Amino acid sequence: MNKSIIRRKILKLRKKNYKKYLKIDAKKFFSFLRKNIFNSKNIGGYFPSNNEIDDLEILYLLEKKNFRIALPVIRKKNQMDFFQWSRKIPLKINKYGIPEPLSKKITYPDVLLVPLVGYDDKLNRLGYGGGFYDRYISKIEKNKKIIKIGLAYSFQRLKKIPINSHDKKLDYIFTEKGILK
Repeated sequence: MNKSIIRRKILKLRKKNYKKYLKIDAKKFFSFLRKNIFNSKNIGGYFPSNNEIDDLEILYLLEKKNFRIALPVIRKKNQMDFFQWSRKIPLKINKYGIPEPLSKKITYPDVLLVPLVGYDDKLNRLGYGGGFYDRYISKIEKNKKIIKIGLAYSFQRLKKIPINSHDKKLDYIFTEKGILK
């Protein structure tokens, strides 16, 4: 089965099950971060859209704990950069209908929270197909190590995801049921 077919099935399933309001426990996430990822104070998150699992509670908690939070801004040619954000910084809606920070301060995350369409037990991810995160991870990993944590609902788990040479593997995946390493 190709990625497009898998993507459509999972997005339909996610839309159907989103109303159950499953969520990741922000305190458990913070505890994991504190125990396993020591010197990482710059967190790249995302503003949830299209029935993605909500990471805002996690971002708010991390901000209270003095982490620096950044959200992505889509650039030309399917490029993406992360800009500083807090609840005090206004957002604008981009051409995809996703809120982006108005901040002009670019940030290079140490930890990147990645929204997933699907994932498998080998920490492979299925995204929306635009390659935004794959390109961003490739770009930033030329200069620094970045910890990639996928966020998804447990029902988005697949037996196997077809992967290409440009697909970036994750370091961890969090769902409402726990962590996959």
